[in-house]
Amino acid sequence: MAPPPPLPTVNWATLGLDVRDTVNGHIEATFSASTSTWSAPQFIKDPYLRIHGLSPALNYGMQAYEGLKAIRTPDNRITIFRPDFHARRMQHSAETVSLPPVPTSLFIDCIAQAVQRNAEFVGPADSAAVLYLRPLLFGSGPQLALEPPSEFTFAVFVQPATTYHGVQPLPCLVMEGFDRAATRGTGHAKIGGNYAPVIKHSREAKAKGFYLTLHLDSATMSEMEEFSTSGFVGVRTPKEGSEGKGVLVVPDSKQVIESVTSDSLQDIARGLGYEVEKRVVKYEELKDFSEVLAVGTAASVLPIAAIVRESSGDKFVYCAAGKPGPAAVELSGAITKAIRGQTEDTHGWLYEVPFPEEKKKGPPRLDTVQVNGGGISQAELEMVTSPI
Repeated sequence: MAPPPPLPTVNWATLGLDVRDTVNGHIEATFSASTSTWSAPQFIKDPYLRIHGLSPALNYGMQAYEGLKAIRTPDNRITIFRPDFHARRMQHSAETVSLPPVPTSLFIDCIAQAVQRNAEFVGPADSAAVLYLRPLLFGSGPQLALEPPSEFTFAVFVQPATTYHGVQPLPCLVMEGFDRAATRGTGHAKIGGNYAPVIKHSREAKAKGFYLTLHLDSATMSEMEEFSTSGFVGVRTPKEGSEGKGVLVVPDSKQVIESVTSDSLQDIARGLGYEVEKRVVKYEELKDFSEVLAVGTAASVLPIAAIVRESSGDKFVYCAAGKPGPAAVELSGAITKAIRGQTEDTHGWLYEVPFPEEKKKGPPRLDTVQVNGGGISQAELEMVTSPI
């Protein structure tokens, strides 16, 4: 059975990231520490949580989150891009902050139910609109000691949003007065504590005209790590006489989040004729790149116009004419088509959300079900520079 059509009353072109409490509700499941079991998912018809004021989530930051997009395809299916990857990443984040990992089957079931219950908020296939999914895991029971509580909650919220599909280059500032992640710290986990401290510094950078900030390693400030809200990819032009299109260079650091977009782009790039190197990337290599890309869920591929380091006066320019480079254009187009189901899903990345008739088969489980695979506005700036 086909999903319900998009609501005709929504202006799908202007949603941005503003939170609208107009969706039908969210999904919740709870974990009991005493029985080591998860409850069945429940649909809650409002956006609010009931949580004890002394929960370690509120007091000690015991929480983790994810960000995915549900998209309507040209043949009127609703798909989610690589949910199994997001499930594994949330399991890693959970273990980092002493949360019970959400089983992959439960993760997929909950996000599928959240989409099923809010399917009319998935925008038209010919628009830039998506239904943004925010899985959230946290310690919800009371606990004053630095110990896990007796109860944990896994929730999935949804919000209709408009993604930025342009490739407008943006300037970037090297962050020098603040380290997002310490060596042997928690930078590899998608947890709120890695992002709230960045807000102050990001606002200061924006006041100077820089909409993205770049982090180097905290130990030596000499190696690339990631942008505050997205992954780092450098592009080198092919050597003379080489048959390839160029080389994608991706930092291999234990302090950065494993990026689904970066991982996907590496596979896509190889198929398009690029070489891929995942290794330690030195700061001085910035001068060798023909392009630098910020990659993430929000904008997929965002070209960097220039990278500035104030302490040294360094400025590395990549888009002198204000136009994106060829790799940015090609890779952005390729991954957008893959995410939106506009090309054959050769990698098995797309999970199709089942609707009533298919739902009778039971919740999707990865162990038994094949997973199928110009200018820029303020709203668009908020989208591409958000850690979603």
